Amino acid sequence: MNKTAQKNNGDRDKLLRDAAGVFSKGYVAKMRAEGLDIIEAGGSGPRLFDSSGNEYIDCFTSAATFNLGRGRDDLADALWQAARITDQGNFIAISEEKALLAEKLAAFMPGKLECALFTVVRGEAMDAACKLARGYTGRPGIVTVDGGWYGHTGFSLSMSGTEDRNLFGPGIPEIQMVTFGDIESARKAVSSETAAVVLETIQAENGCRYAENEYYRQLRDLCDRSGAMLIVDESQTGFGRTGKRFSFEYFGFEPDIAVLGEAITGGMFPMSAISFTRTLKSFFDHHPLIHLCTFGGHDVGCMVAVKALELYEKERPWENAKRRGAVLKAVLHKIAAEHKYLIHDVWGEGLLLSIILKDEKKAQRFCVEAKNCGMICTRGRVDRKSVIVRPVLTLSNNDVQDMEECFRKILSAF
Repeated sequence: MNKTAQKNNGDRDKLLRDAAGVFSKGYVAKMRAEGLDIIEAGGSGPRLFDSSGNEYIDCFTSAATFNLGRGRDDLADALWQAARITDQGNFIAISEEKALLAEKLAAFMPGKLECALFTVVRGEAMDAACKLARGYTGRPGIVTVDGGWYGHTGFSLSMSGTEDRNLFGPGIPEIQMVTFGDIESARKAVSSETAAVVLETIQAENGCRYAENEYYRQLRDLCDRSGAMLIVDESQTGFGRTGKRFSFEYFGFEPDIAVLGEAITGGMFPMSAISFTRTLKSFFDHHPLIHLCTFGGHDVGCMVAVKALELYEKERPWENAKRRGAVLKAVLHKIAAEHKYLIHDVWGEGLLLSIILKDEKKAQRFCVEAKNCGMICTRGRVDRKSVIVRPVLTLSNNDVQDMEECFRKILSAF
């Protein structure tokens, strides 16, 4: 080992020790156990680099944030230019940057989702969506489905199917969980007191499972008849990941509110949003400034998001996600058939895929071996037997071939 490598490894070990001392011993131990004990040092396209000079195919992409690829110069230039001419702005004030992004997003969104509220993280965006539904309908009830994951804040955590939601005492009241994919279960739960039905079309953290198209259309009809709002979390499925701009298009329905994740800026700036109909906007018309967020609609971030939307429209990465995703899914099915003793199934659409291992320990080891083979991926937060594969949407055919080689090396280590 040369002196530079020794220094880099020394810096890495020191940073990990510092993290254990400042943040959490358990945090560092968990990163090691899951094959994530690296120090990130940038990225380019589908790959990330660590402080020791190693290169990895990024199949985590900050939970489907870097849809346009990592380290893009055009997004970095937009950020640099924005920072030179503006700042966050007064968050309650109207600005040209906010107005331009609202206009761009309205044109980008399908159907009647013409209005927007800008937030910072996906959990906050979901909280804002649930507040809007309750405020507009005047009803308290929220119906969600089992197996979802929406974030770590109030409504988001209370609706998620993870064990950690029980660590903090009672969550948000009036939330009922029904069986995903079972329309009769939803019909029994939805009533005149239901403000919203909330779900992800594809449950990324739960093995990327999804239901038949008819289920989503029946949910849409159920909400229409009951007066409840239909909220779809697009924080991992949106901006092209499933082979359509948004996954609800893939399944043939339209929500009242779509929750949008940090892919709105291509991961270059912390921003999320909700997109909703003009009918729902009437609540904000009568109750302005009721969801205030200091950095929501950050003027610098708005300019970056405008640039990202221009790139989405120009490059149409959902088309590449559909093509490359079909090839990658076929590869994974072939590999799964060759390793039936390890792999239970493969799920997902586009470039949101999941490998379901036989048990949790095998899934954990898969992630560790992945790092050793030059790939970063994580287990699902809900289904811990699943390994989620969510690379950038700009993959090339050579990238898919490299991924196949990685998967084969990983499984040969078992």
